[in-house]
Amino acid sequence: MPLSANELHRRGVEAANARRFTQARRALDTASARTDDPDLRARIDGTTAYVLAQTGQPTAAEQLCRDALRRSGLRAETVAVLSGQLGVLLMHAGTLAAAEVELSRAIDTFTAIGDETTELANCLMNRSVVRMQQRELDTCMEDLRRAVAVYEANDDQEPLAEARHNLGYAALLGGDLVSALTLMTRSRPTLAAISDLAAAISDLDRAEVLRDAGLTTEAETLLGRVAAEFGAQRMPQARGEAEFHLARSLLRHDPDAAERTARTAARRFTALTNHGWAARAEAVRLEARQRAKPERPIDAAAFARTARALDHAGFRTEATGLRLSARRDGAGRLPRLDDSAPTPLRLRAHEVRVARAAARGRDRDALRAAADGLELLTAWQQSFGALDLQASVAMHGADLMYAGLAAAARLHDPATMFEWSERARHLSQQVAPVRPPRDDSLAVDLAELRMLRAELAGADWTTDARVRVLRDRVRERQWAATGSGGTRERLGLAEATALLDPDTAVLSYVFTGSALHGIVVTRSGATIVDLSWSRVRSALDGLRADLDMAAMTRGGLMGAVTARALSSRLSLLDAELVAPLLVAAPSAHRLAITVPGALGGVPWAMLPGMTGIPFTLATSVSRLLGGTASVGGRPSTIGFAAGPRVPRAGEEVRRAAATWNGGGVATRILESGEATVAAATELAADSDVLHIAAHGRHAVDNPLFSGFELADGILFGYDVDLIPRVPATVILSACELGRSSVRWGEEALGMTRVWLHAGADCVIAAPVAVPDEVAAELLSAVHVGLSEGATPSAALARATVDTGLSAPFQCHGDGF
Repeated sequence: MPLSANELHRRGVEAANARRFTQARRALDTASARTDDPDLRARIDGTTAYVLAQTGQPTAAEQLCRDALRRSGLRAETVAVLSGQLGVLLMHAGTLAAAEVELSRAIDTFTAIGDETTELANCLMNRSVVRMQQRELDTCMEDLRRAVAVYEANDDQEPLAEARHNLGYAALLGGDLVSALTLMTRSRPTLAAISDLAAAISDLDRAEVLRDAGLTTEAETLLGRVAAEFGAQRMPQARGEAEFHLARSLLRHDPDAAERTARTAARRFTALTNHGWAARAEAVRLEARQRAKPERPIDAAAFARTARALDHAGFRTEATGLRLSARRDGAGRLPRLDDSAPTPLRLRAHEVRVARAAARGRDRDALRAAADGLELLTAWQQSFGALDLQASVAMHGADLMYAGLAAAARLHDPATMFEWSERARHLSQQVAPVRPPRDDSLAVDLAELRMLRAELAGADWTTDARVRVLRDRVRERQWAATGSGGTRERLGLAEATALLDPDTAVLSYVFTGSALHGIVVTRSGATIVDLSWSRVRSALDGLRADLDMAAMTRGGLMGAVTARALSSRLSLLDAELVAPLLVAAPSAHRLAITVPGALGGVPWAMLPGMTGIPFTLATSVSRLLGGTASVGGRPSTIGFAAGPRVPRAGEEVRRAAATWNGGGVATRILESGEATVAAATELAADSDVLHIAAHGRHAVDNPLFSGFELADGILFGYDVDLIPRVPATVILSACELGRSSVRWGEEALGMTRVWLHAGADCVIAAPVAVPDEVAAELLSAVHVGLSEGATPSAALARATVDTGLSAPFQCHGDGF
């Protein structure tokens, strides 16, 4: 017996929802041929229109819906359904005002007939998306909350997950990245269970959260995967949207690639006659060209034409942003913005003001505009406490920071230069975190990650689907659980000089993006020293390779060749970075150094001019001088842990522990077999000084997944936040764990920062590999100094002289 038209329509709907469009089209065409019922045929046409739109025929889809609505005799409920479907088509076509009209007509009709069904909730969901794109977030949230209530009442779990996901997207547009990630991450398992395509749609939005949080590498990987999935499913509109967002992510750090990707997306939308989205992609292309070739005059006509197209389609925020960029060269008046404008748009307005002032030679005005923009960014950052989020969101202030540093350098005023050096150091640490409460679920997820890390040894473990799910959940928990405390105050030059000891000098290095400067601050004042970035850069190129090679080839002919090459580089860096600044501080006996990300890999302790000088790499002068650290107090408990597969780890920790014998200090050693993650974190909580000798790796793509190899797996950076009280001094005798990943030019994040962020005063670590025998001897000598009451920086400097060993171990934080 042939299937009825109703049954065929039901099957067509199911196939369409599962993205089996060929199967859906066959069922719908057969259903239409088997019915004379005008209402059923209209509904069949509405579903067919959805299939046409998804398979690259939006014009035919819209016409089919309009033709169905013109038929007489349709019930009100059918009109409402068709109006909602037409509204969705118009939304995807980028004609937002017309889409809102049709969706509102559908919602009003459903409400009038008292129909609280899933179809009403779907229309509310779609209207919320229209209002999102128009940045009408209050009414958008009202629609979403009402849709959630209807889905809950009808126990529709899958669309309920979509609605909660969309609440997360609305939070993203409002700048609440923590809520955005939380809602999206918690909705994803339900969406992923529907189909791979539903998961891809969820991932497209989550990639936007990651992008806005500054985690562009991860966002771009996700967007590339999503675009490929949409391409495989023959969904050109969705594929173009993924390419559009990929171009937006590339914009700040690879404008040439952003331009190419945006051009591809624009062509795809144009082929679909989707003029609204084509204008969005074209706007990104114009922005990318302006960034890639700032010396070229802009095509004012193209900017104006695209802005008008964005306005016509309802993308008014993006139109305003494009008009702001068109005014960067100083022509015309800036568009007016109110306080309700999105934070990224307001930051762009400050960037344009800075550029206009700088072009006119008004550096003081440029500094004020840049400072105002960074204060706005700080106000936004106050909603974040998690270290990776604070560091990454600094992306939004990078252009302002570089512009401010360049203007300060042109003024060449020590007080101004020092102020901007401190602003750069504080870009990701202005907001003090509140330690999160113990989270047992987070601990369970980290334990599972450890098992997967071991299981996937030798492979790129982060590409495994199980790892990605756990990684996202760990990050979501961390972001949601870590609150923000008060804002850390920056010190001005006068305050800093007043707080400095007479025998201490500050060496602050400032990188403007094209030039390098040093500021020497002593009790008596400050001096600016202009440095050669080209010569420093030539010495840095290949430095890491030379350091690694020197650690592996000690002795022999190759060792001698490597040692000479490394010595030459270090001497050049010493002559360019240290010697010129020390001339301005002849009476200094110890040094506090602050560095930009561009100098993050310099092994300062190995530079000839630093031999025997106690120094610390401070996160900022303001934190060093204005903090309450008490590193110099006598410790009462010293903890040691030795990881597996380090031949001399046990010897290293035993030798170091022996230096404390007889001093009334308790020592505890975890040998490699007993040094589990749980035991090591418990040891850390009970110790004033913690020394870990283990293999370590720095994860460039996500530094909080850097860690030590212990008996039962990796102790991740995320594990550190589970320690209720961290030691005052932490010694990391592990390859690479002193390294940092540069985030947006001026900020760095690595395992050392993780411990400092958690509350440690000082971390002794090396940015590159160190031979086991060197680490064992040098760090044992450091413990001799610590046991005699020396500060970490003094103990390390003395150990270097006493042993005659040149190694890259250095103090981070407050080593004084």
